[in-house]
Amino acid sequence: METVLAGLAKNRFVVVGRVGMDVIGDPPGTRTEDMETAIVAMGGSSANIAAGIVKLGGSADLVTCVSDDSIGRYCVNQLKHYGVGAQYVRPVDGEYRSSLAVYESTIEDHQTVIYRNGAADFQLSLNDVEAVDYARYGALITAGTVFAAEPSRAATFRAFELARKADLPILFDIDYRPYSWPSRDVAAEVLSRAGDLSDVIVGNDVEFGFMAGDYDKGLDKARELATESASIVVYKMGEKGAITFAGGSGGVDEVHTGIYPVDALKPEGAGDSFMAGLMASLAAGYGLKEALLRGSACASITVSKPACAPAMPHTADLNDFLKQHPGPTSPNP
Repeated sequence: METVLAGLAKNRFVVVGRVGMDVIGDPPGTRTEDMETAIVAMGGSSANIAAGIVKLGGSADLVTCVSDDSIGRYCVNQLKHYGVGAQYVRPVDGEYRSSLAVYESTIEDHQTVIYRNGAADFQLSLNDVEAVDYARYGALITAGTVFAAEPSRAATFRAFELARKADLPILFDIDYRPYSWPSRDVAAEVLSRAGDLSDVIVGNDVEFGFMAGDYDKGLDKARELATESASIVVYKMGEKGAITFAGGSGGVDEVHTGIYPVDALKPEGAGDSFMAGLMASLAAGYGLKEALLRGSACASITVSKPACAPAMPHTADLNDFLKQHPGPTSPNP
C-alpha cells in the first residue's frame, strides 16, 4: 500500500486507452431517434479518466491512437482543451476510425449505440508504448477495453512491464465491454491476467463476477486479488455503494462506503469520474475511505449533468457538492 500511495502522491499519471467522440441528444430526455440537435463532447473511458484527474488538479498524459481525419483531430483538440497531454497520441491512416458513442441523457430505457468497427485505438503498438518516458510519472492507469484486440493488447501488457521497471503502480479499471471482445472466454482470461498484474483494481459486481466465472463468486474474487497481489481492490455495487479491500502485510482490511444520491440524467461517465476522483484524492493525501467517498461524489456529479468529460467536477465543484449534499447513504454491511 505504501508504495502505491507514494507513486500516487506524485499526482502525475500516464493513461493508456481510447479517446473518442460522444454525441448526445439535446435537450436532456431526447430520444436518439427523435433528436434534431445534439451536444458533442469528448468520450472514451481512458480520456475521461485523464480529463477528470486534470480537472481535479492532477497531471495526465494519454497514450493511444486516433484516426488521421477530422474526428481524430477533434479528439486531440479536446484532450488539449482539458489539459491532457497528447504527445503520445498517434494518428493512423487507412480505414481505422476513432470511436463514436451516441447516447441519451435519460435513465429510463436508456440507449447507447457504440461505433467501433476498425477502431483506431486498437492500433496502439509496441513502439507507441516503448516511446513513453515512464520515469516522468507516478502511476499508470488503463481501462479494460485496451486488451480486447491486438496489437493494443500486447502493447498494453508491454506498458505494464515498462511501468513496473520504472516502479510505477498499475491502476486498472476492468471496464468490460462485451461488444469489443471476440469471446467471453478470451475476455475472462485476458482481464484476469491484467488484474493479476495490477496494484489497484476497480470494477463493478458484474465485472468481478465475470472474471470469477460466476456472479455469486465476484466478491470472493475481489477479496482474493487483494490477498494475493493487489494493494487496493474496489468492488462497486451501484446504488448499494462499494466494498473496498485494502491489502497489506497485516492482512486485508474492508472499507464499506455508500453513494451520494442525485437526480441522474444518464449512467455514462460514472465509473470514469469515480476512478479520477479516487486517484486524485489519494494523490492529494486523503485517507482511503474519504478518497472513496470523494470518488463516489464525483460519479454523482457527473451523472447529474449532460455528457461526460464536461460534467466532471473541478476541485471547487466537488468541495461545494460535498458541503451542500446531506451526505452518502449508509454502506452495505
